[in-house]
Amino acid sequence: MFRTVRLFEPKRTEHGFGGKVLPAAPLRHPLHEAVPRLSALLGVLTLLVSVLGCTAAISPQLRKQALTGVAFGEIRRDPERHAGKIFIWSGTILETQNTPEGTLLKVLQKPADYEGRPKDVDISEGRFLVLDKRYLDPAIYAEGRAVTVAGEMIGKRNLTLGDIEYTYPLLAAREIHLWPKDPPELYYVYPEYPFRPWIRGYHDW
Repeated sequence: MFRTVRLFEPKRTEHGFGGKVLPAAPLRHPLHEAVPRLSALLGVLTLLVSVLGCTAAISPQLRKQALTGVAFGEIRRDPERHAGKIFIWSGTILETQNTPEGTLLKVLQKPADYEGRPKDVDISEGRFLVLDKRYLDPAIYAEGRAVTVAGEMIGKRNLTLGDIEYTYPLLAAREIHLWPKDPPELYYVYPEYPFRPWIRGYHDW
């Protein structure tokens, strides 16, 4: 004996037979799903640029050797106390001189950003010298150019600065990273939602 089972039984109404009508699901604009994905992708790209930027400035080997946690101002007061230590400093070039010893850079120290590039701010703890045995062209390593330097502290030099004698910490260059004149700028343009065809001059009439 067989039993008939009805999987769907229409409901009798005054208008006839009909099933239960469910409310329609709300429509989702494609941008609802696209924007979070774009935000996540931009976050990954920003992290990647940060890591690659630090790697390009100074090699990982020298970053591991460098002494950190000591303020530049403290080192400038007694450079010889830190002789033989590796430091990584950033700043802008004030002067480039070619001497029998090599090229001598005079640099104005600046705080560095996450890439190691000196920030464009009116903040500095002083000046320092970098001696590179190579010939560096003053036309390229010119006044105002941003540099990040890794070098060994070899002492100090007292030079005339205006009407005073100024003590410069002196680094023997291990690596010098000359930053581009104009850093690349990233612009993010998010599509407008909801789309309004009647703004920005878009009209169908």
